[in-house]
Amino acid sequence: MSGVPWGETRLVQGNEAVALGAIASGIDFFAGYPITPSTEVAEILARELPPMGGKWIQMEDEIASVSAIVGASLAGARSMTATSGPGFSLMQEGLGYACMTEVPIVIVNVMRAGPSTGLPTQVSQADVMQARWGTHGDHPVIALVPCSVAECFHLTVKAFHLAEAFRTPVIVLSDEIIGHMRERFTFPAKGEVQPVPLSEPNVPVEWYEHYHHTASGVSPMARFGRGYRFHVTGLTHDIHGFPTRRIDEVVPKMNRLKQKITRRLDVLEHNEELGVQESGVVIFAYGSVYRSALAAREILARKKKKVGVFRPVTIWPFPDKTVKKNLDNKDVIVVCELNQGQLIHEVERLTSDQVRVVPLQRYDGYGITPEQIVSKVMEVS
Repeated sequence: MSGVPWGETRLVQGNEAVALGAIASGIDFFAGYPITPSTEVAEILARELPPMGGKWIQMEDEIASVSAIVGASLAGARSMTATSGPGFSLMQEGLGYACMTEVPIVIVNVMRAGPSTGLPTQVSQADVMQARWGTHGDHPVIALVPCSVAECFHLTVKAFHLAEAFRTPVIVLSDEIIGHMRERFTFPAKGEVQPVPLSEPNVPVEWYEHYHHTASGVSPMARFGRGYRFHVTGLTHDIHGFPTRRIDEVVPKMNRLKQKITRRLDVLEHNEELGVQESGVVIFAYGSVYRSALAAREILARKKKKVGVFRPVTIWPFPDKTVKKNLDNKDVIVVCELNQGQLIHEVERLTSDQVRVVPLQRYDGYGITPEQIVSKVMEVS
């Protein structure tokens, strides 16, 4: 393989699709540390990036890896890392730093069972709250969850675009099943996916403000080495990047970190619904479990049982308004997760007491089967 096999149909692994999606996005730099079950992403990029003029480096750990991609992005590279479990935990401080300094990076977390070393080769969805709340401080995040090999490719491309558009880290939350499964995938034709354009300031060097106030909350970002002068620090800073404790600078900075995302929920929200409007019973699922939910819906249809399926593709920001509007009038919502209960609390928060929210949770390292979902639906409805 040499680059993206544009227009071809192949049997592709999920992690391979992530790597090729990054290449399609124009990735220039990858830094990482091998960790199951994400290692194939690093292995493929180690082979593919250098011949294309990109840079690939294995760091001493995941703390160094996330720090390296932040630095590379500041220097003008489209940057990504891939990890899992304990590695994602180690990246949290660097993730928070990238949020505060508003540096676009992509972090792929192929979720596995934990905590600690846990079950390195088995599946979990226990990092969804860590993706939202893993770092300290107040700030929103963007996290996308693929359910297929095709989405591993397309959501990685989307992650690069969102990171640049919002000047923020974007997390791709895959899982061991999606990362290691293989599916038939037809790659887009050459030219259908363009490398992510890097923003450039349109003002003279002496006028440049690294955190310039704009209507969107996102200002064009200069890169090091191009003549623009700016300061980068994890301390709360002013429009030039220099540390500040002034209330009239701290509060606008924190508000902008939040509002540049919350004001654009229309762009970020991405859900899939199947039969939700006409069903009193809805299965809520995401990632690899969504596949089982679709199969369960077909089995239930043969049993003359009508159910809908709701799937958030962007889980952060969570689709509050859509969940409230479309699920608050249901009789039963079965929330299927490979953890002890995480997104179920978001569903409960947004639905009234009249809606019965039922958990279906598995956390032994194996996936939820369609038969388990069918059994739960028949039991509660």
